[in-house]
Formats: sequence, C-alpha cells, structure tokens
Amino acid sequence: MQTIISRIALGLIILFFNTIFSFAQNPTQLTINTTQHDVVINKNIYGHFSEHLGRCIYDGFWVDSSINIAKKGRLRLDIVEALKKIHLPLLRWPGGCFADEYHWSDGIGAASRRPKRVNTTWGMVTEDNSFGTAEFLELTDLIGCEPYIAGNVGTGTPQEMANWIEYLNFNGKSSLSDQRRQNGHDQPYKVSFWGVGNESWGCGGNMTPAFYSDQYKRYAAFCKNYPGTSLKKIASGANADDYNWTETCMKEIPGDQMWGLSLHYYTLADGWEHKGSATHFSEGEYFKAVKKCLFMEELVQKHSAIMDKYDPQKKVALCVDEWGIWTDVEPGTNPAFLYQQNSMRDAIIAATTLNIFNNHSDRVRLACLAQTVNVLQALVLTNKEKMLLTPTYHVFDLFQIHQDAYALSLQFASPDYTFKENKIPAINASASKDKNGAIHISLVNTDPHRSIDISTSLDGFQIKSISGLILHADNFTDVNTFEKPDFIKPAVFNTFKKDGNKISVQIPALSVVVLEIK
Repeated sequence: MQTIISRIALGLIILFFNTIFSFAQNPTQLTINTTQHDVVINKNIYGHFSEHLGRCIYDGFWVDSSINIAKKGRLRLDIVEALKKIHLPLLRWPGGCFADEYHWSDGIGAASRRPKRVNTTWGMVTEDNSFGTAEFLELTDLIGCEPYIAGNVGTGTPQEMANWIEYLNFNGKSSLSDQRRQNGHDQPYKVSFWGVGNESWGCGGNMTPAFYSDQYKRYAAFCKNYPGTSLKKIASGANADDYNWTETCMKEIPGDQMWGLSLHYYTLADGWEHKGSATHFSEGEYFKAVKKCLFMEELVQKHSAIMDKYDPQKKVALCVDEWGIWTDVEPGTNPAFLYQQNSMRDAIIAATTLNIFNNHSDRVRLACLAQTVNVLQALVLTNKEKMLLTPTYHVFDLFQIHQDAYALSLQFASPDYTFKENKIPAINASASKDKNGAIHISLVNTDPHRSIDISTSLDGFQIKSISGLILHADNFTDVNTFEKPDFIKPAVFNTFKKDGNKISVQIPALSVVVLEIK
C-alpha cells in the first residue's frame, strides 16, 4: 500500500513540475503594433456615475455638518482628493432612474427654501434637495472633472430641460441667467455633456425605441448651444443586448443630432432574482461572474456594428454610461440602497472591462462605472469619519495612464482558465502609447490558480527601461475593510526580463499588472 501511495505521490509531483515546465517553455506570444496609432483612448472612458441613491450623495459626497472630517461646506474632501489622484475625468448625475423624477428647480437657491420630495425610485426616502445643481458643479470643480447631467424626459418637459441648460450656460441677460447670478454664480457653468433621458426602455418611461427616438428629437431640438458651449447630447440607448433599440435609434435619429448613444450592462453574478453575495462566493460563482463580464466584448462589437451601418465615420460615440458588477446588498443594510462590498473579483472585472473599452476606443468614447461612493461597484466606501479605497479604485489608479493616450493594437491567443467543463480566456490586455512616447500594457490574469508566462517583442521600439505595478490578492473574495483598509493595494512588480526589444513577463494568478516601457 505504501508503495502504491508513493508512486501516486511521485506521479503527482512529476505532473506538477511537467505542468510548470510546460508553461515556462510555452509562453503566450503577445504582438503589439507600436507604430500604427490613429485612435485616442478618450479619457472619458474612465468616467463615473453618482446617483441620488442610498449613501452615494447623502452620507457619501455630502455629509452632515457635524461629522469631524475635512469639508468644504458639506462636501467631503478626502473623497475629492482620492478622485483627483486618479484623474477622474467625468461624473454623471443625478441618475440613473432618479433623473427622470428629478426637477432641477427643486435644487437651486437657498437650501432652507428647497422643497422636500419623495425618492420613489430608491427606498421612498425623503429627498431634501440640499444637494442640487450648484453643489454638484462645485463638486466637479473641486475634482477637476467634466459634469455629465442626465435630463428628465420621463416626468419632465422639453421646456424644463431647455430652462436648465439656459440657467447653466447662458452668459447674457435673461431671467434664468440672472437667477443663476443671484444664486452666487456670475459666470456660466458651460456644461457640455447632457443625457436626454435615462433607460427610457424601463424606469425612464417604458418607451418603445421608435417612440423614444421621436421624443429624443423633440427634446434635442430645444437643447440649445449658447455662445461658448457646444452641447454633447447623448441619447438613452439599449439595455444590454437589445440590438433593435440601437438599430431604431441609429435609423431614426440623424447622426448630427446626437453626440453619443448609451449602453447599460451590469455583470450579475447569479441573475436578477438572486445576484449572489459580494464577499461569500464559490469559484463557480467567481467563474460565472467573470464570464458574464466578458460578454461586454460581444455587446460592444455588435452594437458598434449596427452603428457602423448608419455612421461609418464613427462620429457618434458609444457611451457605456452604466456598467459594473451588481450583487446582493450587504446583510443588515437597506435593500434599496444597493450597498455592497468590493472584492478582488470586482477588481478583475473592472480591469477586464476597461481593457475591452480601450480596445474599442474607436467607438467607445465615454463610460461610467456604477457607482462612485457606497453604491454597487464603488470606488470609495465610508463609515462616518472612516473611508476606504476599494480594489476597484486601485484598478482605476493603475489604468489612468491610458487616458488620452494612443491605442495600440495587439494580438495574442490566450490560454484558458478552466472550471470543470467550462473555459474562458485567462488573459486579457490592452496597450497604449502616451504623448511622451512611453508604452503602457495592462494585463489581467483571471485564473485564480496559476501564473501565466507572456512573451512580447516591441518591433520598432527601442526599450530603455521597464517598470511595473501589480494589484493582487490570494483569494478572489479578499476585500479591504475599515479595520484593514490597505489589505489590497498596488505594489511594485518586477517579474519580467528584457532581452533586446523582447520582454518576458510572468503574470501571477488573480492579478492585474500594468507595465510602463520607455
């Protein structure tokens, strides 16, 4: 019996080392075209979304005056500083579904005179409107990012949206521009990005694509360009794989009447009825979530192909202005507030999705992760005075080097990550060249068990130096907590070798790596 056991053990050891040897001898070949770069990765792909939902605005960005942290008014400055660090380029507000029940005139002027409303979309809580237009635009000014405002098509009127634009953007003499001045802002805000409704196929009015297309044209006709501000109007686009919605909008709405068409897609770990825990999940659930995240590639390709039929010059942007993983809320929290923890799985999903956007930046020119603070796949979680940065935040920190850089095309055949009888690509990647000529490669290893060797040559590029950063955890369920806020954070990565213009890299299991090559 001992002999049999010994032989089995020896066989397993040999198999293990043969497997390691095989991987080492057969690295994945990655080819990057360093000379052809015609497409810029628009920085607004790295945008974010903040809705009047749960603790995103109230008790997130906008805190009680008694809380003992650095503030400007009631704006929480540690969050502002964190978002400045990652060069957050764009912030979408006030929704989401909330946008189509929000009347902007409720949120201007003295806070004591603002009406109280009911947020019927998210928990039937009282909306006191203390955070309104001026507060949002002060927030974006502090961060140094572009505001993206979603207008009310569901319960609003073209006149209401037109008035909001005039209030914000007109520098001449009118009752609305004078009202803005009386409210403390003499110069126009010059807000360019405007969503004409939100999810008009669902919470924004349950419209058909033909009916919405007509509504869009009606609203857009009254959204005026005031001197100094040209509007970038974004039509409410499809829910996931509703390709008919995209087809109808592109067919019915002239391309010169919209800057972009939106797309919403959420990674649901286990379906709408039971989305699964944010922190307690099996490898099977992890595998399923990553596979669903990868569906974004197909969505972008197919919606882009439809858009190409009507807009071959790619003037209309595909705007994925809601994306991310959506799980069950944390136990003991309000189900309507959508508060979830953020694990290493979320970081893998964020990095994978951003790689997809980078690789399709000829059409995808704006995207917004849902949502920035305390809601869904948040960058920041707060608990009174405490604040932590999630693994997803660190992905955006690592990937900011792609903003406004030239996209580089790459080709490779990824090895498989296999779970039982199912397979998905283990590796995904994107690359760019910045204005100083440095090349950045972002690599994701979705496989939680094995490292993967990658070999690449940069023909036509003289390599002088290489540096790297890595985001890694031992377990896909690992999280940052208020007790251990830095449990998962970027570290220096140096598991690579240079040989002339060739680079060999070993990407650890369950990791995100960004290389800088000069």
